[in-house]
Amino acid sequence: MLFTPLQTERLTLRAYAPSDIPALMPLIGAREVAATTLRIPHPFTDSDARSFMTATQEELANGNALRLAVVLRGSDTLCGGAGLRIEPDHRRAELGYWIGVPYWGNGYATEAAEAMVKHGFETLGLHRIFASHVTNNPASARVLKKIGMRYEGRHRGHILKWGEFLDLDMYGMVASDTEPVPLGR
Repeated sequence: MLFTPLQTERLTLRAYAPSDIPALMPLIGAREVAATTLRIPHPFTDSDARSFMTATQEELANGNALRLAVVLRGSDTLCGGAGLRIEPDHRRAELGYWIGVPYWGNGYATEAAEAMVKHGFETLGLHRIFASHVTNNPASARVLKKIGMRYEGRHRGHILKWGEFLDLDMYGMVASDTEPVPLGR
């Protein structure tokens, strides 16, 4: 499947390429990044990076996920990643994102997540997009609220990360949540 990169004011979201590995390793490999995500291992090895690249290309080809590199527009400097794990039978997807530590605090996660949600609803025709975050990651909660997701509850002890069971806060939205409200309502 050919993918046209998504553009935002400051970012480009494009397919990962093997040439991204040298920049990817120190960003995604940071313990602080892995600690705030559900599926990024730590340490993140060269083998993990190569498997990641292969998986993103296979997922793009078969349409069950869209994981994109988040790069600074103009310079193509990798600063993070964003994706949708798609369940086509239910027209829904799980949103995920990460931003490298040197780029934290600039609003890039919000900008990338918003672009992914818009693409999911407008281009992929999804009905629902949902996301979760570990409860000790309030920055992710702020991102999800800013992009219009609604808090849907807490899954207690839902994941085992680094030998500890962690709670997840769940958020979601449906396509009609993004439609303009008619005047007079």
